[in-house]
Parts: sequence; C-alpha cells; structure tokens
Amino acid sequence: MLVDAQIVLRTSRLLLRPFREDDTDRLGLLAADRRIADTMVSFRHPYSSDRARDDIGRFRRDWEEGKGAHFAIALANTPLEFRGYFALKGIDGEHSVAEISFWIDEQATGKGYVREAGREILRFAFENLRLNRICAYHMVRNPASAKVLAGLGLRQEGVLREKVRKCGVFEDVVVSAILAREWNEDNSMDK
Repeated sequence: MLVDAQIVLRTSRLLLRPFREDDTDRLGLLAADRRIADTMVSFRHPYSSDRARDDIGRFRRDWEEGKGAHFAIALANTPLEFRGYFALKGIDGEHSVAEISFWIDEQATGKGYVREAGREILRFAFENLRLNRICAYHMVRNPASAKVLAGLGLRQEGVLREKVRKCGVFEDVVVSAILAREWNEDNSMDK
C-alpha cells in the first residue's frame, strides 16, 4: 500500500514531511507542552527527548509496515522548523480505515494550519491510499478539535463515556468520521 520512503505532502503554505532524527529535540520541546498532552486522547505528559526519539523510530516503522503516516507540519518557507503533527494512524488495509490525530504548537494556533494540513492528509488518504473511512477522537472538553474536525467534514458519531483517564479523572471522548464518498461529494467542486 505504501512506498518505501514516506512521501512529502505540500499545500500552498505547508510542507507535511516525515520526522527525521534531527527533529528529536524540537519534538521533545513542543510535545512537552502540557497543553498538548492535556487534551490528546493518546498522549502522555511529561514528554521527553528519549520518548521523542522512540516515537520518531516508531513513526518510521509504522510507515514501512503500512500502519501509519506521521507528518511534521512545517511552513513551506521554513521546512526544518516544524510547528505541529498530523497523522494517519492504525491504517487497516483489510477494512480500508484509519484514524487521524493532530496537534499544533501554541504559537501557530489560529492560523488555519491544522485544517490546511488535514485537508491534504484526507486527500492523500482517500485518493492515494484508497481508504474508505477516516475517524478521529477528541475529548469532549476540547472544542477546538471539534471545530477542526467539523471543518474537515467529519461528522460526530457518538460519545464514548469515560473512555480515557487524564490526571486521574475519567473523561468522555467524541468519535467522528468521514467516508470516502462524503469526501468526494464535498470536494467535487474543487476539481
């Protein structure tokens, strides 16, 4: 399904590229922000450089095994200094499904980067990988993620009560999804 070297995706403003070993320190710094871990379903705090190094290795293995595509979100004019993360995780070829996950550095919020990256990731997922369904999870108390997902065309399917525990507190999680046919209908005018 996937090629040997992870591809690079481009938008008018962004470069979505694979993580490299020399991204370890920056990933460790950005992902250590408690704000990011606080509302991520599958993210722990604290986050260290050792964890960043391990994750970058896992990102590479996920791509090689066809299980995922993890991208550093960078501005096109400063490709080495990434601002966030966007991924297709848990790619299941048999059922043609995957999950998206994302975060952005606080200094880059409110500029539309996540939505722009998300549109390109969904295009890649549906047009190149030929996936049928993309889902996403976000914590109920995270309206910013809900807004991004709705802007990408994902529809809320339900609430998973007390799905995660953050700092000892069980929290509800929203599941949303978009199907290939919905993506094609919504984006047929763009072509």
